[in-house]
Amino acid sequence: MPIYNKLVRDCIPEVIEKTGKEFLSCILEEKEYEIELKKKLDEELKEYNEAKTNEEAVEELADILELLHAATKIHGSSFEDLEKIRKAKVEKRGGFEKRIFLIEVEDD
Repeated sequence: MPIYNKLVRDCIPEVIEKTGKEFLSCILEEKEYEIELKKKLDEELKEYNEAKTNEEAVEELADILELLHAATKIHGSSFEDLEKIRKAKVEKRGGFEKRIFLIEVEDD
């Protein structure tokens, strides 16, 4: 039996059950959940970086977005609050659409 030891989406146990396969899972405590959520975010970011097509990249971005929704909750916030903070940062410092790459700044 393959060992995964990783956080999975909520419906994965039902998907496995429908195949008739047996599996072992558990519900994580808060601190363990936060640790595993961060690991999963690293995993999905790696998959995004390795994506070969736009379709694959967008698929991985959707996974990252879902993890961001979950992560905001563990930090006592909401995705709406996260979006407000994002917009405030765009207003104050801009976004990344102009593709500016800073090379160096004179040191006084």
